[in-house]
Amino acid sequence: MVKAADPIADILVIDDDPIIRRILQRMLQSQGYRVAIAETAAAGLEQALAITPPVILCDWRLPGSVDGLEICRRLKEHPDLSMSSFLLITAHAETASRVEALEAGADDLLMKPIDMAELKARVKSGMRLCQLTRDLKKQKQYLENELAEAASYVQSLLPRDTDKPPVKIQTRFLPSQQLGGDCFDFYWLDPDYLVMYLLDVSGHGLGAALLSTSVLNVLRSQSLPGTNFYRPDKVLESLNNMFQMTDQNEKYFTIWYGVYNRVNRQLMYASAGHPPAILLSSPPATAEKTNGNGAAVMAETMRLRTPGMPIGMMPNTTYTWKRCSIPDDSYLYIFSDGVYEVPETSVSEAGEILGLDSFIEHIVKCPRPGQLDQLISHAIMPTNVDVTQDLADDLSLLEINFS
Repeated sequence: MVKAADPIADILVIDDDPIIRRILQRMLQSQGYRVAIAETAAAGLEQALAITPPVILCDWRLPGSVDGLEICRRLKEHPDLSMSSFLLITAHAETASRVEALEAGADDLLMKPIDMAELKARVKSGMRLCQLTRDLKKQKQYLENELAEAASYVQSLLPRDTDKPPVKIQTRFLPSQQLGGDCFDFYWLDPDYLVMYLLDVSGHGLGAALLSTSVLNVLRSQSLPGTNFYRPDKVLESLNNMFQMTDQNEKYFTIWYGVYNRVNRQLMYASAGHPPAILLSSPPATAEKTNGNGAAVMAETMRLRTPGMPIGMMPNTTYTWKRCSIPDDSYLYIFSDGVYEVPETSVSEAGEILGLDSFIEHIVKCPRPGQLDQLISHAIMPTNVDVTQDLADDLSLLEINFS
């Protein structure tokens, strides 16, 4: 018959010898500990799950098919008991046995015959270790909650999709497991001029996120002194002057910045170390027509990028801008390198990452309009990446349809 577990206990003793159980119980109780006892492996496992004690004392040799080593393995695999200090009582003094016990997850060993002074010291150390581990887990959970809240705040700053002509915009933002530094925005400077940009801060964590949101707020409020926001090159120069990496904990960022004039259908753009935006002259549904020889005619693509150092790397950097015409019903794709730079731990069996050229091929082939999820799947799934767990970098993507 299994004895009911003490709902609150500091130490659980698992031993089939009634004399040893009694001695250990009395000695530990004299030290002020609350002690629960179990006679068998089954009873020990049951009580451990019920009371989750900070310290477990368990004899290596127990009757039946489950010994102390197996109990240790099972309890260390349990999320609620992995932090408990497991002290294995054994008569084996051989190094191989001690190594086997430690590899199974035992935190310490007690040699028979048990020295009471040593027992007191090891139990005290086990209690301290368990408390420290639990405190660390609690702090880790607190930090994870804080980071999740920060990530939620960053996402709340991003603009919502719009399907109102003359420009329809859809976006996707998939954050990595760490708080990252991607940010993007679009808004009308006046009824005729639309601003669009995407930036990517170096590194990860809270520092990268703080810098990206700071830049977003500066651009959204147009608070760069003496800056003509209709000129992409001047915007980048002002950002570079304001956000030098020496003042930003050695962090810099890349950015693609464009201004679209809906009246003359002209796009002015400039970039600072960022991947090119991709302009498709027409969607594949109308572009994949056959020529006189019956061959398919693919949509025309343009890579929109200008030379320039990332923002913050070098002071007094000069940036250049370019202009292009936007054909009717064309599509512009702006993205961060997280879309195509898949980390080595998530590459395909061939050991190759997706790469920019392959991603652009996916853009051309992907159905339109508004198939961003399918585009991301085309880009990510061939490399066996689980977008809910394996992303090492933020993934940001904008699709802009100029109707």
